Amino acid sequence: MSFGRSPRKKADPLDAAALYEYALGALSRHMRTVQQLKRLLGVKVEEGETGAVKIDAVISKLEAMHYLNDTAFAAEYTRLRQENEKFGKRRVQQELMLRGIHTEIVTTTLDTAYENVNEEDLARRHLERKGIHKPKDEKETTRVMRRLVRAGFSLGVIFKVLRNWRVEVDAIAPIEALGLDDDSSQE
Repeated sequence: MSFGRSPRKKADPLDAAALYEYALGALSRHMRTVQQLKRLLGVKVEEGETGAVKIDAVISKLEAMHYLNDTAFAAEYTRLRQENEKFGKRRVQQELMLRGIHTEIVTTTLDTAYENVNEEDLARRHLERKGIHKPKDEKETTRVMRRLVRAGFSLGVIFKVLRNWRVEVDAIAPIEALGLDDDSSQE
């Protein structure tokens, strides 16, 4: 049932100059990775080899002009997530990978960005930012733990935060006995 609307016709494919202008407009609105921009441009060109050639030409021109750079994107994205959202290393890593950044770039960027960062302090600042206070019972403690896991903090960091709050959690003891520390729970 079409409800009186005719199906939308597919727009004519863009030529190289129009595709370049479209890509510039897209980059002016949002920071994008090469992968994201290729996906966005893919719907504006004809399918097949000719469309791929046009996209590659536009991408290489943007990279040559330094408008598109995955390394700079990863560094800026990491800085913003670390300073504004107070996210842990794991969460930022997942988000960068979802955006199509290569593993080597993600690893070097995160190692540099989180080199001098105390993740325990970052986790506390994340909880403060979200208005979360010391849990009163086991249910609230579990809620805090889930929140910190979603924010990308390791179990070792989470347990340190809870221990500093002097939270009595029976569920922590068996997990702590496994000997998880910051590095082993990151992988």
